[in-house]
This record gives sequence, C-alpha cells and structure tokens, in this order.
Amino acid sequence: MPGRERGPLTEPMYYVLMSFLKREMCGIEITDFVERKTGGRVRLGPGTLYTLLAKFQDEEWIEETQVDGRKRTYRITDRGRAVFREELERLRACAADGEEEFR
Repeated sequence: MPGRERGPLTEPMYYVLMSFLKREMCGIEITDFVERKTGGRVRLGPGTLYTLLAKFQDEEWIEETQVDGRKRTYRITDRGRAVFREELERLRACAADGEEEFR
C-alpha cells in the first residue's frame, strides 16, 4: 500500500490484535486466546506480551479500559481494527499468490 509506514505484523502481533476483535481482554486472557487459537503454535511469554501491549498503546491500536490492582484490561481501537484488517488483506493476497503458483 503506498505511503505505508510500518511493515507487516509479526505472528504474535497479529494474534494479539485478533484477540481483541470480539471483546476486551486482560493479559492472561490474551495469552490463553492465542495459545488456543493457534493450537500452541504461538506462545506468548510475559515479556513479549507486555512489550506488544505497550507498543500497541503507543500506536493507539488498543486502549486500557480497566485497572484492578495489577490486572489491566484493554480493547482494540478503530485504528487497531484498521491495522488488523489491512494485515488480514495482505495475508490473503500472499496466500492467493502462493496457491496460484503451487497449482
């Protein structure tokens, strides 16, 4: 996409953003979602998860909605949904190109 300033999302980034599409979540819920969704293929350690959450907040892709002691809950923003949708379309195009060449 012309003018695009960021590169593709990493697999952990993609699944963390995906985790917010249907509801707000806290860290352990995100970790469980990603592990369940990927059948254990993608595992998030606390360092990776909280680094991504901080980055996503800085980029305004997610926002914090609740703090209860150390438990923090987040939700995706419209900007985050747009980033996810753009990445989903990029991945679909990559898969279509691969399928076409594989035939």
